[in-house]
Amino acid sequence: MFLSFPPSYYSSTSQNCVLSLLAFVLCVRSYNMSTSKGNDVGEGSSSNSSSSSSLVAVINDRNQPAATAVAPVSRYESQKRRDWYTFGQYLRNQRPPLAISQCNSSHVLDFLRYLDQFGKTKVHLNGCGFFGQPEPPGPCTCPLKQAWGSLDALIGRLRAAYEENGGSSDTNPFASGAIRVYLREVKDSQSKARGIPYKKKKKKKIPTHTHQPGA
Repeated sequence: MFLSFPPSYYSSTSQNCVLSLLAFVLCVRSYNMSTSKGNDVGEGSSSNSSSSSSLVAVINDRNQPAATAVAPVSRYESQKRRDWYTFGQYLRNQRPPLAISQCNSSHVLDFLRYLDQFGKTKVHLNGCGFFGQPEPPGPCTCPLKQAWGSLDALIGRLRAAYEENGGSSDTNPFASGAIRVYLREVKDSQSKARGIPYKKKKKKKIPTHTHQPGA
């Protein structure tokens, strides 16, 4: 047995179905829009954070000081520093200790004579049978001293170090006339005792080529 409904029932039912379907479609669309908006917000925040991170990295790189290449110290500079330290230690070991500012040519001369005990150059005395021989055939009891060339180079380095460390060229004890006289005497005496003349090296003249017209 079939149930029968009046026509008004069918029309109202179909209208209700259509309204329900429209409501469902609107809900789905609103959900999709909210989801995509959330994704956009998330992507925007991640992109903003990545861009801000890269900006911070660039700023940090610019603020970091550039690495400066340290030039290697030359052999001359290293030796000059060692000589300056040795002379300062020599003054501090005096009784009473002396400061660099109290140093004069007499202290420098005493220092040069003090270094003779560490010398390696045989300097024959006047009474030695090998006096004046550049290549003695045998040993002797003559003392070892610092060679004139070593002392001359030492004074040159100390003279430069004195002024580099705040000393005045007018009061430089290493540039005094007494030091020059002492070095000259050492040079002459060692030249005679060892039979080795010290000659200044002559600078080679660079020939100048003159251009002749028509050549």
